[in-house]
Amino acid sequence: NIRRHPLEIPPPSEKDWPKDDEEDFFLQDPDQKRDVLPQPFRMINKLVMQVFESAMEIIERREMLQEAQKWKVQPTKCSPTAEFQVTGRANCLAVSGKYIFVGLSVGLAAFSTCDCKEICAWDAVKTEICALHASDLGNESHVLFAVDEMGLVWLFYFHKESFLLIKALNEVGDISKRSTCVEVVLSPGGDYAGVLLQGNIKAWLEIYQLPKDSWLREMEKNPGAAAGLACSEKRLSCTSLVDAFLLQDSPVSANQADPKLDLPVLLLTVKPPNPITGSSFESPLDALKEVDDGSMLGLGHNHLIKDFQWELQEAIFRSTYREYLEAEGVIKEEIPRHATFHFLLPSQVLQVGPDMEVEPDVPAGIGVHWDGNHNFCLYLLNHPLNEQVDSDLKPDVVWPCAAPIACSAVSSCSRYLALAGEDATITIWDKHLGFPLSVTAILEERFIRSIHFL
Repeated sequence: NIRRHPLEIPPPSEKDWPKDDEEDFFLQDPDQKRDVLPQPFRMINKLVMQVFESAMEIIERREMLQEAQKWKVQPTKCSPTAEFQVTGRANCLAVSGKYIFVGLSVGLAAFSTCDCKEICAWDAVKTEICALHASDLGNESHVLFAVDEMGLVWLFYFHKESFLLIKALNEVGDISKRSTCVEVVLSPGGDYAGVLLQGNIKAWLEIYQLPKDSWLREMEKNPGAAAGLACSEKRLSCTSLVDAFLLQDSPVSANQADPKLDLPVLLLTVKPPNPITGSSFESPLDALKEVDDGSMLGLGHNHLIKDFQWELQEAIFRSTYREYLEAEGVIKEEIPRHATFHFLLPSQVLQVGPDMEVEPDVPAGIGVHWDGNHNFCLYLLNHPLNEQVDSDLKPDVVWPCAAPIACSAVSSCSRYLALAGEDATITIWDKHLGFPLSVTAILEERFIRSIHFL
């Protein structure tokens, strides 16, 4: 009964082979034959499972984002603590001291920061104020520059809850010669103001010195004059309820003498640089005579480019690339019509004469750069009286850049200057020492529109 040979496994027969649709049958549910659904229910079941799996992926992804959001610093949500009503539409506002000045569609209004109540309003001209700048002068006095919808610049003196109109800076009798204001910048402390104006074909920058010391002395001598002028202005426009309320509260009569406030002094008129053109001299000797520095090296023949040479070069260029110029249009070089300017405190670069008094907190110059220009120009503000207004003013210091300057910024201490070029290069200058601290080039060449110090 003992088996002499080992038991052999017989070879499989063809009928025992598993079918293609029953492969891995031992890994499946034994009761699968009863669970298989007929068509089209199997297709519907497959689609439902795909939708369910996609939904679970979305849910898991959202849960991961929510979990990551919890670890981030959440910004503080601030809700308004108070609100105030204005007459008309509010276009702009400026804060100075304990007052909030609002530019409206019908004039100006002043509100208190303590209780947000309206203190006074100015609507004598019924003009819409689009931009507003204010500075605290001390002794409950403030200076305001308002720009209306027509581009007029209105200079106000606000003293003891009253608006005093000093002057409209760019108002002229002939409306065809009127210039529009593009930008107004007030220096810290209210000592100077810059107004960028545009005419029909040109633009220029006017720098004014504000006689704030004489204004403060005048208001101290005549403390009731401001209320009297406010009362007289309100009687010119007493249609609003606010004006009537101020008329009842003002005990000063309109017949009282108006305060005689000095007008701002025009210091500088800065014009954009002219496009590069050929020489207007007939010969090299004429150019050397204009230099007249006592030294001459050579005669300079064939070294000057004259007007007819530029015209000949332009004619050759146009004839060579005529088809491209006609397809794309020719862009002629125009004089820049926009500038960015900053008031700068005294430094080693902006050095004044020994007879000039320099205050550390009062601007000593301005820095200007025009659109499409490579140079950052610096002008001193304390020129002698006979040289203050010049039709062809030259900059005192010029900082050239490799590319046209796109935008600029000055630090709060006025020591550091940032210049961003159109080639996406940012240069940080130390204005006190007069040399660049760093030059940073953005890898991806992009146009920089604004730059700020934090």
